[in-house]
Amino acid sequence: MAEFKRILISDIVVPERLRAVEEDQALAIAQSIVEHGLINPITVRLTPNAKGGRFTLVAGAHRLRACILNEDTEIEAMIVEGDKAEAQLIEITENLFRNELSVIDRAIFVQSYREIWEQKHGKVEPGRPGNCANLSQLFADEAEAGSFSLHVAERMGLSRRAIERLGNIAKSLHPDVRAAVRGTPVADNQSALLKIAKMEPQKQRRAAVALRAEPDFKKALALVEPPPPLPNAKAKQAELLSRLVTAWEDASEETRRQFLDHIGLGEGGDPLMQQIRAEAAE
Repeated sequence: MAEFKRILISDIVVPERLRAVEEDQALAIAQSIVEHGLINPITVRLTPNAKGGRFTLVAGAHRLRACILNEDTEIEAMIVEGDKAEAQLIEITENLFRNELSVIDRAIFVQSYREIWEQKHGKVEPGRPGNCANLSQLFADEAEAGSFSLHVAERMGLSRRAIERLGNIAKSLHPDVRAAVRGTPVADNQSALLKIAKMEPQKQRRAAVALRAEPDFKKALALVEPPPPLPNAKAKQAELLSRLVTAWEDASEETRRQFLDHIGLGEGGDPLMQQIRAEAAE
């Protein structure tokens, strides 16, 4: 059951968020509130065992920040019941289907939703009795047979494979990389994020350092994975010799005669080369 009312901003506790507040976005919302008012209230829950009726923010961190920037003392809020896990699910649900989410934020939300859901309702697996009911609750929709990623994909309008890629990014990307790319073009570059996610953790940490120093992804990656050195002249000649020997061994007698003629060592080759060969044989 939910209750709608105006509450004091000073009574709101803001827990650690999956998605950090972006000041530019909060400023834009603040201007919109000045012109049109707060269109959508924030969502809060009663903080357990708190004195003075304090609330914990569930959803609407940017709207709350915008009201603070406008120096408001109160804000319209929807007060919901539920524990911490349910509050996190509400936060993710509100953010998950926003178009402005970057690839990295969407990946983190999808993975976090699944982890929290499984903590409360059990592991999401195809074919589990009762699992379909859980999935139905998960998206307030009728569940069909299939995996978690299929249902998320249907709700988000993305392919099942796209949801699985988001899961790979969220599970494999090192926290240092997440922090380094947040707010940069790389955060919305799925192929770049997948490439980094495939690296071993230590190399990912080096990539994070490189990305802070060099915003261009290709240049930063070159600092982490420099191209292999060019072979030196001696090694290159040894490789050429090996290839020549192999080619000679594979060649037919006719091809060998044509080759000897070409370099002047055959019976019908260049006269000067024949003379040189004859002198060398004496």
